[in-house]
Formats: sequence, C-alpha cells, structure tokens
Amino acid sequence: MTESEKEMQQHERFMSRCIELAEKGAGNVSPNPMVGSVLVAGSRVIGEGCHERFGGAHAEVNAIASVSDQSMLKQATLYVNLEPCSHFGKTPPCADLIIEKDIPRVVVACRDPHEKVAGKGIQRLRDAGIDVLENVLHDKALKLNEAFVKSHEKSMPFVAVKLAETLDGKVATGKGLSKWITGNEARQEVHRQRSRYDAVLSAASTVLADDPLLTVRHVEGRNPLRVVLDRNLRVPLTAKVFNREAKTLLFTANGRAGDSRIELLREREIEVCCVNEDESGLDLKEVMCVLHAKSILSVYVESGPRLAASLIQCGLVDKIFLYIAPLLFGGDGLDAVAPLGVEAPDNAPRLQYEKPCFFGEDLLVEAYLHHT
Repeated sequence: MTESEKEMQQHERFMSRCIELAEKGAGNVSPNPMVGSVLVAGSRVIGEGCHERFGGAHAEVNAIASVSDQSMLKQATLYVNLEPCSHFGKTPPCADLIIEKDIPRVVVACRDPHEKVAGKGIQRLRDAGIDVLENVLHDKALKLNEAFVKSHEKSMPFVAVKLAETLDGKVATGKGLSKWITGNEARQEVHRQRSRYDAVLSAASTVLADDPLLTVRHVEGRNPLRVVLDRNLRVPLTAKVFNREAKTLLFTANGRAGDSRIELLREREIEVCCVNEDESGLDLKEVMCVLHAKSILSVYVESGPRLAASLIQCGLVDKIFLYIAPLLFGGDGLDAVAPLGVEAPDNAPRLQYEKPCFFGEDLLVEAYLHHT
C-alpha cells in the first residue's frame, strides 16, 4: 500500500466516525442536516461532536469545544461530513470559527446544497489559507442527508413508502384483515423509522379501516407530524390520529373549504389545508409542495395500495421499505400496490436494491426508485 493510499484509508476511517456521530441527530435536527465532526492531531482523535438538535450548536462547534488543550487545534485536521456553513443562521458561521482557531486542514465529505452555502464555506476556508480536501466518502455522506439534499435541490420532500406484505405480495386477506402480517421486531423497526422522518402520511381509507395512532412507540424518538389525506372529510373527530399526542395536518379538497367540520377540526388544534383535486383524488404534488413550504424534509407513507400506486405514478416516491413476512395469502388477498398501468416490462418503474436484512422472521428490502 502506498503512502497516499494509507492516508486516504485514514481519512475514510475518521470520516466514517463523522457519519456515525451525525446519525445521533436523526429525528432531532431537521430541517437542518445531520452532521458529525472529528478533530485529529497526528493519528489521534482529540475531539469530536455532532449537531444534536435543531437550533443547537453545530457539529464543528461541539467538536472544537470538546478539545481539552485548545493549543492542539493549530496542528489538527478537522473532519466533517458536510461543508462548514458560511452564513449566519441560528448560529454563527462554522467556517469563521475554524479560521479563528487556526485549524490548518479540513477534510469534507460533500458540499452543502443550501443556497447560502453551496461551496462558499469551502472557499472561505481556502481563502484563509486552510488546506481543504473534498469528497471523502462523498456518496455515503450524501445518502445520510438524502432528505436535506432533495429538499434544497428539488424543493420537494424525500418520500419513502412503507409496505408490509406476504411472500406472495399481499397486504391483507380476502376479507381485508391485515393485523398482523409482520412480527414484533419488524413493527419496532417501523417505529424507529417513523422517528427519523419529519412526517408520517396516510389516507382516510387506512385511518377509517385501522384507526392508527401514527405515533412513535416501542422505541425512543420524537413523534413526526401526522398527515392525513381526507378528500371528503370522512374521518371522524374520534379517530386516534386526532388525539393530542402529536400534531396532525389534514388535507382536504378545495371544494370542502366551507365545510363546518373544518372548523371543528381546527378547534381541536388540527391544521387543515385545502388543495386541488385531479381525476384520482387530491393533487399529491400540491400536497408535497405544501409540506415542503412547512419545512417538512421527509415523508414516511403508511397507507394502502391505492395511495402507494398514485404516489409512484406521480413520480413522488424516492424509496420503498418493503417488509416481507413468511406467509402466503393466495390469489384472493389484496395486492400491495394497486395497478400502475404497466403494459410492458420496459415501462415498469425501476428500483435499485439496498442490502436486505432480517427483523425476526421478516425480511426488509429497501429499494430506491429511479427517476428519469
């Protein structure tokens, strides 16, 4: 192994630690990104930190503050999985702090897509004479903050659809029964995923059938915003999704704007938004645009086959979490996804698999949708 290869291996090791630290902010820092930072002198870690909560100190600030001997900063390398910010937000620019502390070298995984940063932080460091190395574990760092990146590049939330099906692709029996297809371990993992997303979205039909809470239980974590699509205001006020355990936002059709039930919902502190309709129901793109405007970076969809199909057809789905239980329901069961109008294999939505894993007896397959 050459010296340059050894050096890169070391950079990747410390950047992996940054990403590990950044993960601690999952579910707590949005709409900010997840960021971790490590300070190294020679080959020894002298400080580390992460962005712990929205509005709190950034990862670089916490890492610098953790160094017991501040004089060592002048010979240290700072690792961070996202470009240091260069603008005043809720906290001062991290780039300015790095310059102030005379840190001579910075290693960055990827640039910040935020329009107020977008290379400006790195340029500020270089203008101050700091050696900056970019793109160490670039793809892994982008994936960590995929919702943040999409929000700033596409002005839309990152959307993941959760499906729980039998081995033969059914989400319910012929009589409509679906509790429980998957086991306890898989359901616990679903709650962990919920806690990492800004919003959990479901349709009125699912709420009426299952009366779900859509809150985080079984694991520690924050409750996401609960979003219900109710075109005709069918969900009763007694539904669990309207309790006070978490905030709820209901979307209904513009034609229902004057309905007296809207005022009753608002009296219960349920936010109601009216959007346009199309031939299949509420305008899902408009729904996502409204959520983006409310700083919702990520949406976790837990609903039935029709909504899953509609979101896929609209090109709004980025990722699918598919839990496969070792069960068979047969031909009279309900398909996991409603018809997509696929006439030829070449026209089918195409996905890219992630490494599968098991939760108890259930197999989780994660897959990303390819958008053309």
